[in-house]
Amino acid sequence: MTTVSKPARSRLDPEPIPRRDMLGLAALWAAGSALVLAVLGMARLPKAAVVSSPSKRFTVMLPDSLQPGQAFLPSGRSVAVFRDQEGTWAVSTICTHLGCIVRSTPAGFECPCHGSSFAPDGTVVRGPAPRALSWLKVSAAGEKLVIDEGTVVPPGTKVQV
Repeated sequence: MTTVSKPARSRLDPEPIPRRDMLGLAALWAAGSALVLAVLGMARLPKAAVVSSPSKRFTVMLPDSLQPGQAFLPSGRSVAVFRDQEGTWAVSTICTHLGCIVRSTPAGFECPCHGSSFAPDGTVVRGPAPRALSWLKVSAAGEKLVIDEGTVVPPGTKVQV
């Protein structure tokens, strides 16, 4: 029987790590990583992840050049404000079909998504919209108007300014 001798190890060679120790180290690193990620996740909890939305109530001042029956569209809002001799009113510009934002035209409003047409007072001229545009609550605060997008009023409700 011949014996095969192992080559001599140099003192500069690293110590071999047994397999059990390697598995233990891997488990320790996995647990440490999970703990660090959990702490980072908890650090985000005090800050709300909800995006703040603008208030449903806002004030607007109509320009003096606004003609009776002409729509005034406040920027950033889905509302059209009108005035005539009887008073001032606001109509939602959200289509009652699928919620698209309608655009103002000389004849009223038109939905760019599915072709519904509305008169300036919000009544349906051509479908597929099932009902008229909603009239919104308007109240006067001096020369300014307070419009509440969250409160629907019966069609024809106008406020004197």
